[in-house]
Amino acid sequence: MRVCFRSAVDPSKIPAYKLAHAQVWPEMLRELKAAGWNDYTLHLGADGLLIGFVDCDDLDAARARMALTEVNARWQEQMAKLFPAADGAPDEGFIVMEEVFNLEDQLAAVSDHNEGTAK
Repeated sequence: MRVCFRSAVDPSKIPAYKLAHAQVWPEMLRELKAAGWNDYTLHLGADGLLIGFVDCDDLDAARARMALTEVNARWQEQMAKLFPAADGAPDEGFIVMEEVFNLEDQLAAVSDHNEGTAK
């Protein structure tokens, strides 16, 4: 499943956030992959709006697997300094966005419908 989520970075901390994500620890990268985070991208607006996309079997399960790792605890501690104050780790504050349009799905549905009506 493809998941989109949003969060927010403290706008005054955007340069530090970008730097951290240009140099993600190799151990963190390996753990994300092992936990099922595939084709994971983050997109950051000038106002701090953070949008993420990830392919995974189950987002909650993938997050739970990461929560068990020591490297994730260290990473979240570092990242927490770059987000507005919150009760939990930054990755616990993701707001999952509902998909309302998918070009490929709709094209396939149109194609399937046309094939069913063709003579």
